[in-house]
Amino acid sequence: MGATRPSMQERIRRRRRAAFVGRRRELALFRENLDLPPDDERHRFLFHVRGNAGVGKTSLVRELEQLARERGALTAYTDEAVASVPEAMAAISEQFGRQGRPLKALDRVLANYRQRRFEVESAAMSVDPPAEAAGPSAGSRAVAAAGLAGLGMVPGIGALAGAADPAQVAEGADRLRAAVAARLRGHEDTELVLSPLRVLTPVLVSEIRRVGADAPWIALFFDTYERTGPYLDVWLRDLITTERYGALPDHVVVTLAGQRRLDLGCWGDYLDAVTDLPLDPFTESEARRLLADKGVVDEPVVRDVLRLSGRLPVLVSTLASNRPAGSGDLDDPSATAVERFLKWERDPVRRAVALACALPRRLNEDILRAAVGERAGERAGDAEGRAGEGRAGERRDFAGEDEAAGLFGWLCSLPFVSGRADGRVHYHDVVRDPMLRLQRATSPQRWTAAHTRLAEAFAREREAADTALGPGEGAGRPSEGIGPDRRWAQENWRESRLEESYHLLCARPGAALPAVLRDGIAVCRLGPVEVRRWARMLADAGRDSGSEPIGAWGTDCLAALADERRYAVDVLGLLLARAELTDEDRTAAYTARGWNHFRADAHEEALADYGRALALDPAHVPAYHGRALTHRALNDFTRALADLARAEELAPGTAWVPRERGETYRRAGRHEEAVAELDRALARDPRDPLILGSRGQAKFQQGLERAALQDFDRAIELSGDYIWALSRRAHVRGRLGDVAGALADLGRAERLAPDMARVLGERGEVYRFAGRYEEAVAEYTRALALDPSYTWALGSRAMALKALGRTTEALADLNRALTLDPAYAWAAARRTELLTELSGNGRGVGSTGTT
Repeated sequence: MGATRPSMQERIRRRRRAAFVGRRRELALFRENLDLPPDDERHRFLFHVRGNAGVGKTSLVRELEQLARERGALTAYTDEAVASVPEAMAAISEQFGRQGRPLKALDRVLANYRQRRFEVESAAMSVDPPAEAAGPSAGSRAVAAAGLAGLGMVPGIGALAGAADPAQVAEGADRLRAAVAARLRGHEDTELVLSPLRVLTPVLVSEIRRVGADAPWIALFFDTYERTGPYLDVWLRDLITTERYGALPDHVVVTLAGQRRLDLGCWGDYLDAVTDLPLDPFTESEARRLLADKGVVDEPVVRDVLRLSGRLPVLVSTLASNRPAGSGDLDDPSATAVERFLKWERDPVRRAVALACALPRRLNEDILRAAVGERAGERAGDAEGRAGEGRAGERRDFAGEDEAAGLFGWLCSLPFVSGRADGRVHYHDVVRDPMLRLQRATSPQRWTAAHTRLAEAFAREREAADTALGPGEGAGRPSEGIGPDRRWAQENWRESRLEESYHLLCARPGAALPAVLRDGIAVCRLGPVEVRRWARMLADAGRDSGSEPIGAWGTDCLAALADERRYAVDVLGLLLARAELTDEDRTAAYTARGWNHFRADAHEEALADYGRALALDPAHVPAYHGRALTHRALNDFTRALADLARAEELAPGTAWVPRERGETYRRAGRHEEAVAELDRALARDPRDPLILGSRGQAKFQQGLERAALQDFDRAIELSGDYIWALSRRAHVRGRLGDVAGALADLGRAERLAPDMARVLGERGEVYRFAGRYEEAVAEYTRALALDPSYTWALGSRAMALKALGRTTEALADLNRALTLDPAYAWAAARRTELLTELSGNGRGVGSTGTT
């Protein structure tokens, strides 16, 4: 019996649905659309709900979602809680899973993406990732032109993709690809981190087709689109209107909901495919019906609710939620906005809780206790003219956990409180903003005390997250530890710190700002997604605290992130120009800006910033490291080795210096010295799989295949999901004739990373060296279907086709590879050989180089 009992959340949802009124036209249109088969020309695939804040967009979208479920649809809902495209995919997968349709392949790739990105971000916090020197490959140009690469670890690239210069973007992409590839040691992991949409979205589409095959409809809802649109727009447009990521099934219906019209720059060519659903405030009859459903029928009260609410649905619902019996002092012109929302709530503790819980940006039961404190009634007294004393002068103590659970449940039932699957809720801005203004103006001391208490609560969350990491975790290499800055790469720690900072800024803006700006330097070592969250927190704190300087910092930092090709360069420029920084802070800021310049392919600027950092602190190891890697990106191996030598003088005994020096030697073609340095690194950290993988590759390049195999074996033993090492071991095994072992490695790699072109290409290579040319061609073709710019697979397929006697097709592949990458010397040599053979056989070749 207990298993079938509805949850509290389900009961709240049912009550809200029962109270839903109005929007009959929109509901009817959506319902009728589900009655039409996809091949009916009247059927619509994309809806856009729009209207001002408080007009009821979220309530309508939730009603549409429930209506779709009643028709048997598989549904998913996202809002501003997702801050990137991968997070949106994860939310879809999680909700499908709760409906019994898990997207297992997507979950595996997402888990791998989060881990690999975390490794790169963690590494970036203290030492810069290495980089290769190379011009933009033709493949990168092709990808950049499609708007899918070149913006680094920015999962959602928004409308910028259409405006970016492909050549410029491609160069930055190749530089960053080389840096990340050296950290991850794998083509497929590099693709996953640098071009997550390109790798993840085809898996999402494939999984949607699989799990939705026996569902009548698949309904996807994207709410608060005025906030999420900037990073979802281009991705959703391409997902819906092109087959760039694969073909969605025709029974998918997508609904967007936001305050503004769709961006014409993104959607202008597809507006005929969008069904526009603009929402206005309730009509008077709709508002009266809602009031009547809640038992509010006294005409003076009804008239006052209509006047105070402006017929905005969220306010009509809120004002009517406690069924007022009389007008009382409703006509008092001095009535505050908060009194409108809580006018008829008789319990002083509930009134105090509703006010106190407006303070945090996000709320759960634990934060509710911190927000309210020990004596809710006492706090209500100052906030509302001692309303906490109740009708008979009573004062109630806040009772602790049991009462907190009950109050949290009551709070979640209020019309202006929205809940999420993770248990956190937030207030509607239309209600929260005046509540904050009232409390800030009524009692500045209590305002400061409450925000200080909340900051302490989030500080405890942050400390718990730090403790949970344990020593050395999160860095990607156990020997290096995490350090204070590296914690920023850990999501739970970072989220708690941002909320702590928000409340410190609200409590004491002037005192808290310098430390929060110093935090910004650390955040700028991560991707623009995290910097944007930090900047938005500043903007929120400035608005909510009434502090214009803090608000200006937030607004200016958000504006400085507009050109994502520059990463956080301009934000760091603001910090260096306007913040009160110590020399230590400036050293860190110049080093961080050097890394961001490096990511933006501005190598001279990066060298200049690293030089500025070292001028302030000649012993700053991260700056030497970053400058060494920038020199290496420019093929200046001598200066790179000199900077690494200085870094080792300052930080003797570390494993990363000989590891990076070994990489430098290997890339310079000095394989014997590379192996010697990597031996030193391994002696200092015998359990680092990256050192073993790098040494294995150096040995392979020396022709020591069996020795290389031993290193790859050990690397995989230490890290079972080390996909690059699995791929390289498969390559070596194939060269040694162990076809079964090579195929087993590639099968394991494919299970870890489905739809990775590199894995399929390597399988083709194994088949080719085994003389199984038909199978090789099939695998290369599969790889190229996933990545048409994969020039290596084109060249290798050409050799397999040649072995099959299909020389015309082989020559076409080599021509295509050289069109994509004119510097591909191996393909040029093979084409010359093939043309010579064809000429010797008396077969003519046209002036275009094709037979």
